[in-house]
Amino acid sequence: MEIQAPDLQAPDLRADCSRCVGLCCVALAFARSADFAIDKPAGDPCVNLADDFRCTIHPVLRDSGFKGCTVFDCFGAGQQVTQHTFGGATWHDEQVRPDMFAVFPVMRQLHEVLWYLAEALELVEASPLHPRLRRAEREVREAAAAPPEALRELDVEALRAPAAALLRDAARLTREAGPIGTGNLRVSRTRLRPGADLAGADLRGADLRGAELRGALLIGADLRKADLSRAELIGADLRDADLAGADLSRAVYLTQMQVNAAAGSTTTRLPERLQRPAHWR
Repeated sequence: MEIQAPDLQAPDLRADCSRCVGLCCVALAFARSADFAIDKPAGDPCVNLADDFRCTIHPVLRDSGFKGCTVFDCFGAGQQVTQHTFGGATWHDEQVRPDMFAVFPVMRQLHEVLWYLAEALELVEASPLHPRLRRAEREVREAAAAPPEALRELDVEALRAPAAALLRDAARLTREAGPIGTGNLRVSRTRLRPGADLAGADLRGADLRGAELRGALLIGADLRKADLSRAELIGADLRDADLAGADLSRAVYLTQMQVNAAAGSTTTRLPERLQRPAHWR
């Protein structure tokens, strides 16, 4: 049976907490910081997790010091692990718990790759690569459907590396399909490169069309009214970046986590697949 290519609107790539058992609130660790009000070791339930696997302070997470929770996105890995890998079991079962907690981070990585592959398959400019992208998608999806013991032993990097190369090529074709921006006078165009340190950079009104900002550090950058059409943003750190009035409607590989971590406004233009965060008042 042929596995269909994923759809960015499909529920399997979007977190559905109602079909999960609070895996991100238990399996993962976090440390007291600006993002989390407390320390929590991996495997310990968060103090805010109720017996029904729901967050007791969800409406006021940011005001309560848990900004990191409002940023996180599992790309649907939580319900995949809960409902499919473990057939509806919960981590309360001591025999299931170790495998479930070990598999969840692996599944999240796989679902993140599926998200990017789904977007690449929607890039018209990358159509010459679509057959190879579909094959890569099938391989990742087959790995995600494996039993717990296979997922625990899975070499995620070996699976992700060829997909990452295809994603870079798809982004390049898209970036080069239109005008390349001139940047702005405050930041040299030569700094607009993969992995660039642009933390706190003044990029107001910058013409960043087609910029290759893969893995760039944009923490606290001022991107107000910047044009990021066809800019590649996979892995870019947008924490506290000001996106007010910025155009990201055609940005490549922008995720909900990146948007959640940034600041924006009603005039920020986002891709249709992403939601405007509630804290963007």
